[in-house]
Amino acid sequence: MTAYVENFNDALPSSERIAEVRKQLEAAGVKYVLSSWIDLFGIPKTKPVPMSDFELLCMGKGPQFAVHSISYVPELTPADSDQVMVPDLDAVYICPWDKSMAIIFADLFWEDKPYNVCPRQALKRVIKAAEADGYVGYAGIEPEFIAMCYDDNGQPVKAIDNDPAEGVQPRRQAFGYDVEYSLDSMPFLKDMIDILEDLGWNLHDVVAEGAYSQFELDFHYTNLLEMADRFVFLRIMLKEVAKEHGMFITFMPKPTIGDWRSGAHINFSLQSTDNSGENLFGSAAKGWSDESRYAVGGLMANAEAITAITCSTVNSYNGLVPRVGGFEGGTVTWAPTNITYGYNNRSAQFRLPQSRHCIENRAADMCMNVYLALGMTLKGAIDGIKNQIDPGPATDRDLYQMTDEEFKELGIRRLPRNLMMATDALRDNELAKEVLGPVMLNSYLAYKVDEWERYHQSVTDWEVQEYLRLY
Repeated sequence: MTAYVENFNDALPSSERIAEVRKQLEAAGVKYVLSSWIDLFGIPKTKPVPMSDFELLCMGKGPQFAVHSISYVPELTPADSDQVMVPDLDAVYICPWDKSMAIIFADLFWEDKPYNVCPRQALKRVIKAAEADGYVGYAGIEPEFIAMCYDDNGQPVKAIDNDPAEGVQPRRQAFGYDVEYSLDSMPFLKDMIDILEDLGWNLHDVVAEGAYSQFELDFHYTNLLEMADRFVFLRIMLKEVAKEHGMFITFMPKPTIGDWRSGAHINFSLQSTDNSGENLFGSAAKGWSDESRYAVGGLMANAEAITAITCSTVNSYNGLVPRVGGFEGGTVTWAPTNITYGYNNRSAQFRLPQSRHCIENRAADMCMNVYLALGMTLKGAIDGIKNQIDPGPATDRDLYQMTDEEFKELGIRRLPRNLMMATDALRDNELAKEVLGPVMLNSYLAYKVDEWERYHQSVTDWEVQEYLRLY
């Protein structure tokens, strides 16, 4: 993993490393390189170059970008310098769907310093600070998504659903875990399984999830920067492979009212720099550690602000509710609703699973900027450990059955109910100011306030149905 550095020249790879990676890419048949930086919302951006320009690209003499012209970061003007991209040669991914191309994740610099609206640089900076304190963070993410296609009328519909859109709609088997629907999905899923196995990500399983045509791919954990890069590459890869099957993938958390929410639970753990390989959160022999409790305390103390990053859209909050009518298989959502933790409690924001010693944040979805999300997670956990923040007793009860009076008595806060509540919490959060820095935080807040205001300028179908003739 290439470390965070404070100036441009120190970020450049050696000529030997450049030659080594070039040889590997050419041996694999790569002809085109898409060196990709990450924008404010976690979306990769690039300008493809031929392999003949590989050395120039690696030395920061490849394409430059007016990042501030396209990524809602208005602190710079058309008269300011462009941003320069430095590829991270420890983050090279040959595209499995077309092996003539490779994506290399990159860091942005501006006037010889790390660009202050580069989320990848922000995560690297937090990782470096954590290592100075003696900690290394690891994460696994549980990505969920829905495969869709367009019908003959150009309307988006579920891709893996053999019932007609019109006519009789009889009750049917729930999609989750179903063998028949898993078999129907295998032409697409086999491609993804083979790709992830070839990449060496140690795929554990593929899940037909609760919503029709919804899936989850679970692969092994790794260090935070590599997991963030893998997450972004997976989103790219899913979309490209789906196109080959006449489908498209949506990461929107709640496409329709009756759908189960698509999440991206973050499973986080810490190791010590002095004892690599030992999980500080516990073991089968010793159980959960004091460090795990304090880390939970730090995450809970900053939960609203973290949620503004991990649940980053207006639509995200439609999924953070206890019940929804019309579900296949019941009405309980299994989504987190309250800021508390529990041992294997899936109704809490933070779950301490029975099968592994990590902290699972269930209030996260596929729209998040994963670099900022993991940076906030790492910083919050370490802050909790350093300050020995006590999370209080675990809530090992069904939160969906509890009353507001019980929550108040136990001091359990509700997760933000909408994007604006989360954004307000983010604005004044000291952790966010450290992780994002003032410029990136202000840009993120400005966009999210604008997103909320634009949402409230629209009139939804629900409002028309509810009020048009009632009043």
